[in-house]
Amino acid sequence: MSINRRDLIRTTAGLAVGAASAGLIGASAARAEDSFDIQPEKGASLRVTRWSPFVSGDEKQWLANTQQFTKDTGIEVRIDKESWEDIRPKAAVAANVGSGPDIMWVWFDDPQQYPDKLLDVTDLANYLGNKYGGWYDGPKAYATNDGKFVGLPIATIGNAIVYRKSIVEKAGFSEFPKDTDGFLKLCQALKSKGLTPAGFTHGHGVGDGNNYAHWLLWSHGGAMVDEKSNVTIDSPESIEAIKYAAELYKTFIPGTESWLDVNNNRAFLAGKVSVIANGVSVYYSAASDPKLKAIADDIGTTNLPVGKSGKDVELHQVTSAVIFKYTKYPNAAKLYLKYMFEKPQMSKWIESSSAYCCQTLKAYADNPIWTANPVFAPYAKASETLRTNGYAGPLGPASAGVMADYVLVDMFAEAVTGQQSPKQAAARAAERAKRYYKS
Repeated sequence: MSINRRDLIRTTAGLAVGAASAGLIGASAARAEDSFDIQPEKGASLRVTRWSPFVSGDEKQWLANTQQFTKDTGIEVRIDKESWEDIRPKAAVAANVGSGPDIMWVWFDDPQQYPDKLLDVTDLANYLGNKYGGWYDGPKAYATNDGKFVGLPIATIGNAIVYRKSIVEKAGFSEFPKDTDGFLKLCQALKSKGLTPAGFTHGHGVGDGNNYAHWLLWSHGGAMVDEKSNVTIDSPESIEAIKYAAELYKTFIPGTESWLDVNNNRAFLAGKVSVIANGVSVYYSAASDPKLKAIADDIGTTNLPVGKSGKDVELHQVTSAVIFKYTKYPNAAKLYLKYMFEKPQMSKWIESSSAYCCQTLKAYADNPIWTANPVFAPYAKASETLRTNGYAGPLGPASAGVMADYVLVDMFAEAVTGQQSPKQAAARAAERAKRYYKS
């Protein structure tokens, strides 16, 4: 199939196309601001690097959509995978060396570390936003720099409490606690009664470690910086958050200080822990394995408890697709991302991801997956409710550097394991953060 099939990729009134190509060109009667016509380079091929999936349906549908794109356009696309922890350093190397994949899925505010190395995709982002109800503010913030889109936010991977209902009931709780005080009492009861304990990641888990640490800080009213990006982590609120984390840690299964993103999933499915914070992937794994049916049937989910701040303050991890400026085929890369975000492809992908990947465009909020199972409910509004990791300041190279260096994660880990006192841990975190937030 020739890649120069203008009748396939050009949007014109009265053009009749099949269902497969409809997602590529959009509706023939689209408004002017909804049109996006781009011609791929002759002989174009693409290499895309994404993170390794936790939900098989996500990868399966993304590959199916990609194969259809190749069938429709003739543009070959190679999909590579990297572990979650390897995405960030390898993306930074590619950006700075100037070679590697054409498109890469990156984490959080990674695009803020090397925006000048990324292709400006504002025209495509505006087209998609106008057509599909607009972008949610949080994901949009991660993918924009200086008013320009330097990436497209693909998904928000929601984080929620996943627990064994029967074990929580044995601990004396008819429902999961909604506040931090009750949450601590539950974890203490699990330990004192000899029940299966809780376990939360204090290691360098890109998702779980960061999500947990930021919730600990924010639920106690703390912040890494203020609105003017002055470092404020060495504060009374941080000290209280650290002390609270230390009390929780006493109730955990041993070893959580070295856990990465896969460890709490494995421990939960092995019956070693009964309360974790995770994406819906752990439920998906249990429900897909007949041997784990008893665990799947016993799983409950809820949003993380509310602390002294009185607000739902959760990070959630956002992944964005960036196109590196060094690509030989920028038009083909844009065309590929356009295709993947169009309704025929994106709707199927969100649904196939089984509530793991939350939409970043508002028009997809009515996807039937969100009401298919009560377990999915806490993940449905992840893109709408997330707080960005740069809070209370703006996102940028400094917030990205602090995140990549695990400053906040290490602060809690050092304190709960006794390496530092709460005051020492907060002071050390402040010193590290100031290396990035230079006045």
